[in-house]
Amino acid sequence: MGLKLTDVTITAPGADAPMLAVSADVAPGAVLSIMGPSGVGKSTLLAWLTGTLPVGFQATGRAELAGRDITNLAPEARRLGILFQDHLLFPHLSVGANLAFGLAAGVSNRRDVVDQALVEIDLAGYADRDPATLSGGQRARVALMRMLLSEPEALLLDEPFSRLDAALRDQMRDLVFSRARAKQLPVIMVTHDAQDAEAAGGEVLHLRSGQAAR
Repeated sequence: MGLKLTDVTITAPGADAPMLAVSADVAPGAVLSIMGPSGVGKSTLLAWLTGTLPVGFQATGRAELAGRDITNLAPEARRLGILFQDHLLFPHLSVGANLAFGLAAGVSNRRDVVDQALVEIDLAGYADRDPATLSGGQRARVALMRMLLSEPEALLLDEPFSRLDAALRDQMRDLVFSRARAKQLPVIMVTHDAQDAEAAGGEVLHLRSGQAAR
């Protein structure tokens, strides 16, 4: 079972009409790309999904993930992983500690899990490195793996490739989408880049003021 949005509307503070209206059904392993001009509410939709909609915004509708109604759950209970254009690694933690942060409290062999995760993203031996010494592509891979180690049931992508150069962008697209397919995770991706949507495959939702159009 995937990620389903039913009759979702979001209204900005002081506005008379919704800024967006969306219904969508994203199957496991599939990607829904959401495109549209700045200010139309793409990132606001992701904020609503994660339970972090800014104060003053009003929302209606329902979100279901793997058959669970997550609409009113606390953010940490929704089992959603999110990647932003800024990779947001903790600067005071090592690479390995950043990855360990994503692990559930009950995981016993944490160092072994972290070491194996680093092997999977071609960063074996980097556990004790300072994140500031990593390249942009390396930071992106660590951020992705930290999110995956938290065992999300769906992925949300907010322009995650926009600050990478062309070669790294292709590499990260392949890595993210292949991981999502392998783990059968539904994905919603916000992007301005048509090449992101093309690489993702699946449906494209074009948001315009007050409505959604395929």
